[in-house]
Amino acid sequence: QVQLVESGGGLVQPGGSLRLSCAASRNIFSFKTMAWYRRAPGKQRELAALITLGGITNYADSVKDRFTISRDNAKNTVYLQMNSLKPEDTAVYYCNTFPALGASSWGQGTQVTVSS
Repeated sequence: QVQLVESGGGLVQPGGSLRLSCAASRNIFSFKTMAWYRRAPGKQRELAALITLGGITNYADSVKDRFTISRDNAKNTVYLQMNSLKPEDTAVYYCNTFPALGASSWGQGTQVTVSS
């Protein structure tokens, strides 16, 4: 089974930036589409961004023009550059495939807190 480890979260002020990383334990060429998901307090998990092997990206309207997803297949890593962060971006961020794999595939995520 693939292991997915997210990192890079932290506490930032509104308007700040963070770069999240997702390290996979196997060649992500195996996964046509990788994605970042997030779970805000009191809400269900939502899809924030995705990227295909060919570099096609898609974003939730709430993060479009502020977040950028990228992947380095040689490094088995997916990134999420987050700029102009807002308090409503506060959430635990997870990476996975799209569609997501089974329950056992989810890592611990990385906490992003945007607060003044």
